[in-house]
Parts: sequence; structure tokens; C-alpha cells
Amino acid sequence: MNKFRRHLLKTLAAAACLPALASAQGAPIKVAMIEGFSGGNANGGESMFRNIHWAMERVNQRGGVKTRDGQRQLQLVRYDSKGQIEEALAALRSAIDDGARIVLQGNSSAVAAALVEAINKQNERDPQRRVVYLNYAAVDPALTNEKCSFWHFRFDAHADMRIAALMSVLREDQAVKSVYLVNPDYSFGQGVAREVRRQLALQRPDVKIVADELVPLARIKDFAPYAAKIKASGADAVITGNFSNDLTLLVKAARESGFDGRFYTFYGNALGAPAAIGDAGIGKVIAVADWLPNVPSAQSEAFMQSFRKRFPDPADDYVHMRLQLMVEALAQSIEKAGTTDAVPLANALEHASVSFAGWVGTMRAADHQFQQPLVVGVMDRQGAPGVKFDVEGSGYGFRVVRQFPPPKVEMPTSCKMVRPT
Repeated sequence: MNKFRRHLLKTLAAAACLPALASAQGAPIKVAMIEGFSGGNANGGESMFRNIHWAMERVNQRGGVKTRDGQRQLQLVRYDSKGQIEEALAALRSAIDDGARIVLQGNSSAVAAALVEAINKQNERDPQRRVVYLNYAAVDPALTNEKCSFWHFRFDAHADMRIAALMSVLREDQAVKSVYLVNPDYSFGQGVAREVRRQLALQRPDVKIVADELVPLARIKDFAPYAAKIKASGADAVITGNFSNDLTLLVKAARESGFDGRFYTFYGNALGAPAAIGDAGIGKVIAVADWLPNVPSAQSEAFMQSFRKRFPDPADDYVHMRLQLMVEALAQSIEKAGTTDAVPLANALEHASVSFAGWVGTMRAADHQFQQPLVVGVMDRQGAPGVKFDVEGSGYGFRVVRQFPPPKVEMPTSCKMVRPT
């Protein structure tokens, strides 16, 4: 049992002390995290939980949040959706019945879309139990465009923003003349494929798309057939929105097939992918992120060191700066609203502006899309110039090759926000 899990058990065991704490400070604020903690993307769910739990620890250690009812602690409560829509909707109902009015989720755009629809209906028919939804990883652009909701706030850059950063790097990569697209077969992956085609046509019209593959999410155990097709296609690079085990298995199979091209990825910087691809990924695996451990700044380095101190087990080593900013924005907004009631809290979240460890982010009120920097890194061996920190004890890390301030990756929105009257 690692140090974090021992600490978590102690935290849960100490729950009996909460009534005494509540009498002094006000009842804890329940924050429901609905995520796949079992199933094919369980490692992704656990990584998000660690980051959010740590961020809330920091808020609670400084006294919690100040409301009209006094100081209150944040209490993170897990609900396992198993990565399935129906399970997530059942978890939402349970969370509301348990008293949670703030919901977190992220690791599936399909689940996110279902939650947005369910929360819209819940908040309309039951105004006394309205819910605010904070999305930290579901990046389908529709969620802050045609499907935007007053109750939904996205703290990750959406897929088109990430693609813009990746294509800015690929534009300069003259070794790439042909690409193979591999994406998960649902709204997110389909959207990635469409936007890559659009942006490639604008930025690198000379690059040929040799194949456009959609794969069932979290169902493929053997990617060797896909790797064989990639190798046979003669593609110079793969562009993929695959994540978690689907990405790990894909890059591992490609390595074993002898594919020597580059991978332009959304999530190639962790969850087993660097270890799976090994030396073959040096200079070949490229990842876009809201932040990377080797961002060259003293504040960023100190933040990474503090995470490593809190989570020393290499298996726990996946750090998300945006989750720290999200929790800081939540704490700031609760204090500004003075309450967790959904309407005033959402009104405050619309104007959240936070900074942490030298990183900044601002919520755009027009569509509830968080505006933050993005970075692109390339895989290299730990100890190489610009690679102080490796990933998950693999001996490989990511050297930052481009940083994009928020205005460089900001995109227009088609959202027509409907606010409660």
C-alpha cells in the first residue's frame, strides 16, 4: 500500500471527527467526483483523483473556504461510473441525494455530454437542488459551443485548441510528408479527426493523410493489426487522440512492428506510454498539455518537487496543473459567492481568474471555456538538456519545445448561453 493510499485511509478514518469540525466551521462542502475508477481507464481516473485530492488538501490546510456560514472544508467524495454513461447518470443521482451540489468529471466526452443534459434537466425541475458541473478533461469542443450550458465549466483546453498547438509544431516538421490518424470512435475522436484534417489543410496542405482510423474505446486488447497497417502505409507520423491503455497499447504495438515515425499525441506524456515506447520514442513522441513537468521556471520546478514529495510512488506520477487551477478557481468562487448555491456560484465561476505556481487561467464567461497556456514537448531521456524530470520512473521525460500563452490558442465560440432568470 503506497503512502498516498495510507494517508487516504487515515483521512477516511478521521471522518468521525467531522461533526465536531462542522460545529466549529460549518458543514463540509461535498464535492462529488464521478469518474471511471474501474474499467479500461481506471488509471486515468485515479490520476485525476490524486491531483484533485491534493489540491483540496492545500485549500483545507489553509482553513478551507470562507462562506456566509463561516469557514468550511472541501470534502471530495468518489463515485465510480466505470466509464459508462448509465453508471455516471446513476452516480449523479446518488451524489445529489447525498447532498453534493458541485460535481466533477472529465475522462469521457460522451459521459460529459450526458451529464450536461441530465444536469440541465435536474436544475430546471428541481431548483432547490441545482448542481454546478466542473469538467477537467472532456475536450469535445461541442461542450462549450452548441451544447454549452450555464451549469457547465470546462477547465481543460478543448480538442481544437490542443490541435492548434500540435499543428503549429507539425507545421515546422518538414520530415513529415504523410500522416496516419488513429482516434477513439466516439464524439471526441471523430471531432479530432475532422479538426486535424481542417487544420492540416490550412497549415500543411502538402501533408497527405494516408488513413483515418477510428477504434472502439477501451475494447481493443491487441493493437498489432493497427500497428501493421500503420507500418505498411509508409506514414511518417501518427496523429492520435487515444488515451490511457488505448494509447499505451497502440504505441507499444507500433514499436514492436518496427514503425519509426513520430507520434503527435494529446496524452503521450504519461499513463505508461513513455515506458512502453522506450528509446524508440526519443525525439519521436510529441505531446500537447496544459503544463509539463519540465517547463523551464523555478516556480514550476518547485511545484513538481512538491508533487513528488506528496506522491513518491512512480506509479502515481501524473501531474495536472489545470486541476490545481480548477480547485483554486472553485475555492475563489465559493468565497466570492459566499455560498455553494448554484446560481451565485456559477455567476462567480464565470469570472474566475487564478494563478498558481507561475501558471494562470481565466474563465471565459461567454462559453465557460477556461483560457490557459498550452505547451508542447518531445520525449527524451532523463538527464538530457531540458529534461530534469522523467515520467512514472520510466527514465524518459518531455523537453518543452513550444509554449503558447492563452491568446495564441484561444478560439471563437458558437455558444448561445442561456442564463437562469
